[in-house]
Amino acid sequence: MVIGKGSTASAERAGWRYRRGRRRWGILRFCPGCTDGDMKEPHADDRFTRSAGRQLAIYAVGAVAVLGLLMFLLNLAARLTSSGSVANGGVDIENNEISIYLREEPPQMNSMLTSDSVSGMVLGHVMEGLLRYDAQDRIVGGMAQRWEIDGTRATFWIRDNARWSNGDPVTAHDFEFAWKTALDPATASQYGFILYPIKNAEGYNTGQLSRDSVGVRALDERTLEVELEQPIAYFDKLVAFPTYFPVQQRFYEARAGRYGADAAEMLYTGPFVLSNWVHSSSLRMEKNPYYWDSDRIRLDAVNAAYITSDSNTLLNLYKDGQIVMVDLTAEMLEGAMQQRWQLDRFMDGGVFYIDFNHRPDRLTSNLNLRKALSLAQDSSELVNEVIKLPGYQPALSIIPSWMQGVEQTFHAEHPPQSYPYDVALAREHLEKAKQELGMQTLPPMVLLADTSPVATISAQYYQQVFRRNLGLEIVIDAQVFGQRIAKMNAGDFDLILNGWGPDYNDPLTFADLYASWNLNNRGHYRSAEVDALIRTAQTSLDQQVRMEAFAAAQQIIHEDAAFIGNYERGRVYATDPRVKGILRRVFGAESDFTNAWIETETE
Repeated sequence: MVIGKGSTASAERAGWRYRRGRRRWGILRFCPGCTDGDMKEPHADDRFTRSAGRQLAIYAVGAVAVLGLLMFLLNLAARLTSSGSVANGGVDIENNEISIYLREEPPQMNSMLTSDSVSGMVLGHVMEGLLRYDAQDRIVGGMAQRWEIDGTRATFWIRDNARWSNGDPVTAHDFEFAWKTALDPATASQYGFILYPIKNAEGYNTGQLSRDSVGVRALDERTLEVELEQPIAYFDKLVAFPTYFPVQQRFYEARAGRYGADAAEMLYTGPFVLSNWVHSSSLRMEKNPYYWDSDRIRLDAVNAAYITSDSNTLLNLYKDGQIVMVDLTAEMLEGAMQQRWQLDRFMDGGVFYIDFNHRPDRLTSNLNLRKALSLAQDSSELVNEVIKLPGYQPALSIIPSWMQGVEQTFHAEHPPQSYPYDVALAREHLEKAKQELGMQTLPPMVLLADTSPVATISAQYYQQVFRRNLGLEIVIDAQVFGQRIAKMNAGDFDLILNGWGPDYNDPLTFADLYASWNLNNRGHYRSAEVDALIRTAQTSLDQQVRMEAFAAAQQIIHEDAAFIGNYERGRVYATDPRVKGILRRVFGAESDFTNAWIETETE
């Protein structure tokens, strides 16, 4: 899934300067443009002026008091509207709920369309498919009580007590409808490809075959049969992904195109339901009484009371006990340790990189230019001197270092090549690019990025590096998360700061990003050789053959300078010690509160 950047200290300092400047302006506003003479006392005989001044002062005090009361009441009303009750801090023992934050507004809650990690995190709490990941990251039954995958046929038997949040039974028809609708060319789902292992799914998605030809059908209300194109080793892992979630046809069609647009515009199958959503401000998830495994869910509500990525704001919210967890920056760590906060660390599995626009009308379609840019930067410098966050490490390949191969990690078995930091060689490739493009000077290129702190300093780093080492001008196009995704999809960039988190536990979830049919290949990289190798990895049951195909694709992508690796992301975070069972996942919802509980003094 597409993932956003985190936070860091440089942006904090910029934010501090901004707030400090606002305070100075607030003081000056009491007398804009005043001189010392303007501040002298009025003449003694000017009684009318003094009297009027006293009356104005009284009116001003009264107005301020009324305004203050009004602001308090509005804030109280906002709290009541957004959460259903007055906020009681991050841990509300009385109501058995916790408060958290989201980095961004969820851009797409329609599971057939979603492609980002923020929406995926929320969907992971309010929806459940046939299978799911348990607390040990093992595939277990979700809506399906049992399943069999035998060669090219998979069968799932849905639980008798599987219910939608309105009490309706979840049926096999709900899965058939959702999968076929996601594949419908009119839906234009960027994740239609993840259903391609199903017989004729790709043909239907590309407009060559009919809907009825797709190899998924409800045999009855409780039995779903799936015919596969060929045996694959990872279909059970795919089925846990959001694109495979069910959708009730009757409810979906009644929404008239607004399915997933608001809390009331969805039905839910997961542990929680989305009870309230104030867009760009907050959302609230309450325990789903119809969830088949509701006895496992120990919290009554998870209140995403804040939607912000500002690290200063989040740190203060955590200090004040308003949220139960916060990701830390490098400069937060010392203070966190002094206060003896409970700290944890994990690698979130994400790979971040610069993607090039390979469309023929773009400068970055030139191989020598891409090589020049790759050679002119140093991801180790970015990680160690600019970002400086624990757990981060340079990204050497689109397939991350933690991904498993046959017996060892994939990188141990197939070490990736990367471009060395070599400014002289970079300049040679730049001169070749200019000759091929017929230009003496290259025009400015646009680097698309989001507005999060790490994205901001990463974009600024590359802007400075490419100017210093190559004399190239880079224009930073900073967009909020949802708008960045829209521009990515439209191809409105030359370079883009991109990130990808794994959808399932197999190297294919990263390697197929550069397949020509993958709509997440926003730069339109094309290679017939890579496509053939990805097809081999998709269809073979021999793990050695699959890993060798991935390695060959990895090498071609490197030789084509298809991207610039930035970093693999690690996280250090603080949690409220009263809240237990929070999971940080590589697969599924990044922050998982479905197994969490509040530990009271009596426990």
